[in-house]
Amino acid sequence: MNKFKKLLLILAVSLMAGGFVGSLFVVSASAQDAGIESLRETGKAFRSVAKRVSPAVVFIKVEKEETQSGMGGNPLEGTPFGDEFFRRFFGQMPQQRSPHKPQKHRSVGQGSGFIISSDGYIMTNNHVVGDADKVSVQLLDGREYDAKIIGTDPPSDVALIKIEADEKLPFLPLGNSDKLEVGDWVLAFGNPFGLSHTLTAGIVSAKGRSGIGLNDFENFIQTDAAINPGNSGGPLVNLDGEVIGMNSAIFTRSGGYMGIGFAIPINMATNIYQQLVKHGSVTRGRLGVLIQDLNKELAESFDIDQREGILIAQVMEDSPAEKAGLEQGDIILKLNGEKVDQVAKFRNQIAMTRPGTKVDIVVLRDGHKKTIKVKIGTMKTDAKGHPVASDALPELGMTLQPLTPELAEQFGYDGAHGVLVTDVEPGSLAARAGIQRGYLIEEVNRQSVKTPQQVKKMIKNSKKKTILLLVREGENSRYLALKLKK
Repeated sequence: MNKFKKLLLILAVSLMAGGFVGSLFVVSASAQDAGIESLRETGKAFRSVAKRVSPAVVFIKVEKEETQSGMGGNPLEGTPFGDEFFRRFFGQMPQQRSPHKPQKHRSVGQGSGFIISSDGYIMTNNHVVGDADKVSVQLLDGREYDAKIIGTDPPSDVALIKIEADEKLPFLPLGNSDKLEVGDWVLAFGNPFGLSHTLTAGIVSAKGRSGIGLNDFENFIQTDAAINPGNSGGPLVNLDGEVIGMNSAIFTRSGGYMGIGFAIPINMATNIYQQLVKHGSVTRGRLGVLIQDLNKELAESFDIDQREGILIAQVMEDSPAEKAGLEQGDIILKLNGEKVDQVAKFRNQIAMTRPGTKVDIVVLRDGHKKTIKVKIGTMKTDAKGHPVASDALPELGMTLQPLTPELAEQFGYDGAHGVLVTDVEPGSLAARAGIQRGYLIEEVNRQSVKTPQQVKKMIKNSKKKTILLLVREGENSRYLALKLKK
């Protein structure tokens, strides 16, 4: 090959290579532009939602007159503020107690809420407004109103307040939280640290979070949208501007945002809001069973997939469950055709069912499926709406539970018989006698007991004013005499 042909070949290869590299640059630039354009569209979507939602988000200020006891110590102990693991949101922290004599002072807190109707109904958290003497509300445009508390529900941490305006107010549409999927975009609105009408964005990190210990009834949406003190009661919305949750709590070791926030599903909150509007209080359904999740060993014992159903550990006497024919050892598989696989979810579903409603429960009994129709009863509650345990002994101030093999192993009562104390009310007869959570009641009036019902019946039928209990703590047993007020 002569020099001229070699030169042409080198030139051709160079042009081809240059063209290829050039095309790479074109593709790379095109992809980059497309990515930037996608981000712009996302930003436009957030901006559009913010414009629609913000006018209906309110800043809530609460005032309450309190008396400082004058005792020393940490006033945050035993409260969500004193527990660095979980914190509620108020926008300020309580003051340290003074060593001087008791004094009255005015405590001020703040939170968020959102308008749900044009006539001024506002949803927020119970822990924001529940004990307040005065509640005031400020809108995005600066208008301020005094608010009236319509009703509160401490067990779910939902509250409803109302303001009176001369014109129709902007309000938010309520979505369907059951349609949420992990990974969906969500936006959190509120007033963190008093910074009015703040928007943060994130995704749904998880659904159905329970066992956190904040509320009696928990089914939290977990999100990584930044939530901080002051956001409490504000809306969590989807990209359509629909409320799908109410910001309620955070997981934190610092007191601020750490990437994990919790919101009450709007479907649960809506059920409560409707009852508060109609009745001013909330009535919950009761089935009358103690239930537990299936672990691997229990599932193998009942010859069932661990991911299916929940186990009935006990059926309460004279309860809707007993009247319908549910039995200890039944595996609940379905509720009204819907699969049952979590205790917390099933408990919430029953609680949200109107008393008197008939439901179909599919159980597995002795290897055979059986459909049982149950008429839901009414849950007993205390003055604040918190559930009163079916196995509570109000005359003694304690709550009991049957001693299962798992509990016996946990508390060191292997081979023992009796009834376990699961809760003791401070200042009660049981507390003054020295009874604590985890004690085992072996006898009542010199008779052995194995169920809470036996204990309740013996106390009810006792002709003596003094009840003699044989209680056990670890390996040690002792007699305690409790004098009843009859």
